[in-house]
Amino acid sequence: MITMKQYSDACEQNKDPILAVLREAFKNVRNVLEIGSGTGQHAVYFSAQLPYLQWQTSDLPENHPGINAWLREAGLANTLTPIALDTRNASWPQNTPGKSYDGLFSANTTHIMDWPAVQGLFAGAGALLENNGRFCLYGPFNYQGTYSSDSNRRFDTSLKARDPASGIRHFEELDSLANQNNMVLETDHEMPVNNRLLVWKKC
Repeated sequence: MITMKQYSDACEQNKDPILAVLREAFKNVRNVLEIGSGTGQHAVYFSAQLPYLQWQTSDLPENHPGINAWLREAGLANTLTPIALDTRNASWPQNTPGKSYDGLFSANTTHIMDWPAVQGLFAGAGALLENNGRFCLYGPFNYQGTYSSDSNRRFDTSLKARDPASGIRHFEELDSLANQNNMVLETDHEMPVNNRLLVWKKC
C-alpha cells in the first residue's frame, strides 16, 4: 500500500525564513532530532539545504507513513526514518539509545500540545541535548501576557474551541521551562505571519 504525501501550506511558506536561522544556529551542529516532524516537508527541505547534518525525524506513529512518503521521494542519505516519540512519556529520550544530538528542532508543536506535553518537551530536550547544543523552536508565542497580533488572538480562540488544553503559549513560561532544564535563551527571531523562532543553548 502506497501512502500519499501529506502537504502543509504553512511548511511551504515558512521554510526559507526558518532555514536562514538554522544556517547560523546549526552551523556547528551535526546530529539533529526533529520533534514532531508532521508532514515531513521540513525534514527533507532542511536536510537537502544543510547536507552536513544528519536529520532524525520523529512523531507519533500514526504520522510516520506520511513522513516516510516524503523521505522516500527525496531519497536523501542524511534524513532518517521517523522514530516514535511522545513528549508526554517521561522516558522519551530513551527512544534513541546510543544516539547523541547536538541540535533539536520543533515547529508548530507547543500550541497543539497540552501543558504536560509541553513540559515533557522541555524536560526531554534538556536531558537529550549535548552541552552547547541548540534547541530551535518555531511557532506563535505570547509575550508579557498578551497576544502579538489580532490574528494570533483569533488563532488561539480556534485552537481552544477544538481542544481547551491547547493554545498559544507564553514565551516567559517556555523560557522558564528551558532554564529549569539547563538551557538559556540565545536568540529570539521575528518570523513572518506573527511567528517567532527561539533558540536556546544547553549549558
